[in-house]
Amino acid sequence: MYSCRYVLPALILSVLLAFGGCTSIPSSPSSPLPEQAGQPVQSPVSSGNLALRVGSLGPGSVLPDAYTCKGAGESPPVSWSGVPDGTKSLVLILDDPDAPAGIFTHWLVFNIPPQSTGIDKGQSYAKVIANGAQQGESTPGSRGYYYPCPPPGSTHRYIFRLYALDEVLILPTADRTAIDTALSGHTIAKTEFLTTVSR
Repeated sequence: MYSCRYVLPALILSVLLAFGGCTSIPSSPSSPLPEQAGQPVQSPVSSGNLALRVGSLGPGSVLPDAYTCKGAGESPPVSWSGVPDGTKSLVLILDDPDAPAGIFTHWLVFNIPPQSTGIDKGQSYAKVIANGAQQGESTPGSRGYYYPCPPPGSTHRYIFRLYALDEVLILPTADRTAIDTALSGHTIAKTEFLTTVSR
């Protein structure tokens, strides 16, 4: 009789553990959820106080037609804040990670002065733009902004990334490979801003 007083509660506890709410562990709020196929990430990645904006858009917004092949195809206005102390130059890269042949770089701007706060829309294809920054080569090999133009019937992500570097890049010109090499070991902070384009 004495042992039954302990056997019965033990059986009840076993049943509760087997069928209760402890069979799954909730994910931590700080852990990113797996990205669903075809669904863009809705929040920008940032480092420290460095923050990037594209015009007045919110993260994950559709890039206006004026900045794509559906419109004039001019470069959009980009602004930033929170450049950390010790920054010697900034690098801006615009990528399409959904391009059929792999990552497609649409815009590459380097040696942006750290005291600058943005790049005006409608930049030319000049090697050096108004704020003293240099424009590198896009994936097709042309200098300056190459407007987004995903295949008909598709939606692609277009990710603007800004890097704060601890050096000025000594490069007569630059493609993505040269810039990626320069970023390695010299990035103080980085941030990104997601947009999408559909056709």
